Amino acid sequence: MINKIGQVMIYVNDQEAVAKFWTEKVGFVIISENAAGDAERWIEIAPTKDAATTFVLQDKVAVAKAQPEMNLGTPSILLYGDNLEAMYEDFKAKGITVGELVNIPNFGRVFNFADIENNYFAILEK
Repeated sequence: MINKIGQVMIYVNDQEAVAKFWTEKVGFVIISENAAGDAERWIEIAPTKDAATTFVLQDKVAVAKAQPEMNLGTPSILLYGDNLEAMYEDFKAKGITVGELVNIPNFGRVFNFADIENNYFAILEK
């Protein structure tokens, strides 16, 4: 039986730049990574060192070459956060592309944002 989600693979064009976006602008930490220049380069990131689920930034070109049949699109990911209004203002101040902060009845307050490769993610106040 499956009991948790371990990792979500995100296929990107520039792993270093995307990792820098997530760590410097969003506040994630690097959990682990292999050496730059490795054929199978990856960088694992998460909101905290002890997060149950992590993102693994994979090189889109390398994965496409090794497994051409794979769908390399970014999955729809909903993150949870606290104090959403402050986070929204912080993201805007850091120059992150954000959508409108909206209140969805029976769901909560949410906004979306884009990384430097225009992959969109959403954050819900929980």
